[in-house]
Amino acid sequence: MPNHCLRLPVRATRASGAVAVLAVLALTACSPVVDVSAAQDAANPACAPMMVALPDAIGDAGLRKTNSQATAAWGDPSQVILRCGVNVPGPTTDRCVSVNGIDWVIKEGDPVYTLTTFGREPATEILMDPDNISSATVLADLSAAAAKIPATGNCVGQEELQNLPSTQ
Repeated sequence: MPNHCLRLPVRATRASGAVAVLAVLALTACSPVVDVSAAQDAANPACAPMMVALPDAIGDAGLRKTNSQATAAWGDPSQVILRCGVNVPGPTTDRCVSVNGIDWVIKEGDPVYTLTTFGREPATEILMDPDNISSATVLADLSAAAAKIPATGNCVGQEELQNLPSTQ
């Protein structure tokens, strides 16, 4: 992981040498930038309103800097990774949940879950480890930002499918 820290030159006299050394140490201390691959459609302008609305924290995990457009990470080490501009999911039998009006398709992996917005273009993907943070917390904390991308559809459950008119 690359480190991007601010280093400022300090000119000091003998009397202020100790203060200068402390100032340089304080200015060079920083946490690494998170290396996240940008999604294929990360440059989509529809991602911008969501990215500026992201929360500063999810649960106890603070927002960190990433090295790619339309990405975000929370926690140190990273507990939640977000990428806007992923492929829009098509019809699926995967589990879909609605949290605060945002539909999410959930793929449970071991150990990482992938949560993808459904019915929003571009789609947003979240990678998270449910052993470190609750998916309910993640989805609740990100729903307001995800809502910045307008809905074009929604998840349909088994009950709704049974009530659709037959095409025969």
